[in-house]
Amino acid sequence: MIKKLLATSDNYGLVAARMALGVVFFAHGAQKVLGWWGGYGWSGTMGFFTHSMGIPAPFAVLAIVAEFAGGIGLIVGALSRLAAFGIFVDMAVAVAMVHWRNGFFMNWFGNQKGEGFEYHILAMALALVIILGGAGPLSIDAAVSGEGK
Repeated sequence: MIKKLLATSDNYGLVAARMALGVVFFAHGAQKVLGWWGGYGWSGTMGFFTHSMGIPAPFAVLAIVAEFAGGIGLIVGALSRLAAFGIFVDMAVAVAMVHWRNGFFMNWFGNQKGEGFEYHILAMALALVIILGGAGPLSIDAAVSGEGK
């Protein structure tokens, strides 16, 4: 089971997908956990998720951890499939709960109620690439499994 979770190849495209998704989600997670880059920090984010959005606290914690720890995991290539799966689910839930009703496009010009789901599709596609292919070389997963050299 663990060997399958860590298995990967020497495909550097996986590294590019992993790093791009990891950096973006680390930044989003750091806003939620640490309050960096204009974020609300842990307490503010938990309050928003649980009170304003009505998300049960355990699911709010999972969403925040998926972004922050998942981003870190992807950057270093540790448990990359699990990290990508967490981000995939996080984005799918965000689309279903919030963004679907706003249509496809992002709100570039401020002329709709909220953001659409085009960004989420890109994040989910990158996550799926990692779920299916693994971390690629230059990752802790590759070093531990002895693959992806």
